[in-house]
Amino acid sequence: MKFIHLSDLHLGKRLNEYSLIEDQEFILREIYSIISEEEPDLVVIAGDIYDKAVPSAEAVHLFDRFLTHISERTGQVFVISGNHDSAERIAFGSHIMDKSGIHMSPVFDGIIEPVVLNDEYGEFCVYMLPFIKPVTVRRFFADKTVESYTDAVNAAIDAMNVDYSKRNIIIAHQFVTGALKCDSEEISVGGMDNVDSSAFDGFDYVALGHIHSPQNVGSERIRYCGTPLKYSFSEEKQQKSVTVVEIREKGWLNVREVPVSPKRDMRKIRGSFEYVCSKECSGTGDVNDYLHVVLTDEEEIPEVLGKLRSVYPNIMSIEYDNQRTRSDHGSLGAAEAEKKLPIELFEEFYRFSNGGDMSEKQHELIQSLIEKIWEDGE
Repeated sequence: MKFIHLSDLHLGKRLNEYSLIEDQEFILREIYSIISEEEPDLVVIAGDIYDKAVPSAEAVHLFDRFLTHISERTGQVFVISGNHDSAERIAFGSHIMDKSGIHMSPVFDGIIEPVVLNDEYGEFCVYMLPFIKPVTVRRFFADKTVESYTDAVNAAIDAMNVDYSKRNIIIAHQFVTGALKCDSEEISVGGMDNVDSSAFDGFDYVALGHIHSPQNVGSERIRYCGTPLKYSFSEEKQQKSVTVVEIREKGWLNVREVPVSPKRDMRKIRGSFEYVCSKECSGTGDVNDYLHVVLTDEEEIPEVLGKLRSVYPNIMSIEYDNQRTRSDHGSLGAAEAEKKLPIELFEEFYRFSNGGDMSEKQHELIQSLIEKIWEDGE
């Protein structure tokens, strides 16, 4: 069985007020060309189809065209909802589309039945696990303790009663412990949404979405394919790709990447205003790329954005790096705060405000409130 693993299309996304719909349409055409060339048996899309729970009309039309085209080139398509999607909207019409080989994940109700396919090696089972949180799962498993995200995934998978003697893959949209993050992802402070990779033990392949960098987690059996486009400047050095997976007999797995190239790259340029505006600098890449400009001038340049956009029309952001900005350590505190758990930040605030530590009872109360806010809030 050969399949294409995609995720995190984020159709309709805007970045620094720039609409990326034209770039997304371009990259989907390139992905369609890869699918046409590879001729897979199925395509899986592991969540975050859209960038918002209520996507724009043009984002919906773009996905509709893409889904129609790829379904004509492959027998089966599997799509799950991610944390940016509305599970109900993704599930709409799923029973009708199942008959055409397009499988949209239903709203999680505690029961996940596999789609069973067959090839020369026997049965091939595909499990679709949409993005879930402990609060989502807990109501269906009153007899289980479901406090963490690992508990939630374990409970959902236990209920599947998977026959691990067969070949099984699972499509999921969670943050698996050990994955490397980018700035464009929504991950909780302190890693409260981590899922231990052991939750997926036994599956022949775990097609993950949620993390934007293409990477394996522990082994090539558990993989994030990453986004097809760069969605933050922290991804500047990444080569985006499509993941192609082949599974033959039980235990045989081959995973490879097919690179994709965007209509406009996302990159940084650095130097003095004079250098950045020079042909020497502008000739190092496409001037239409999305840019973050770092200026090293000691004095701020009047109307700098307008002047730079006469050379680079798609500048997204500008910052200065000079003696004044380097002496300003205001961002250091924020950077340190990002590394701390929410309860640790509250403890510091309480200590600063009250001149002493919280009691054990207060600590337990605040911790329970933090967990409830994280579970209930998007």
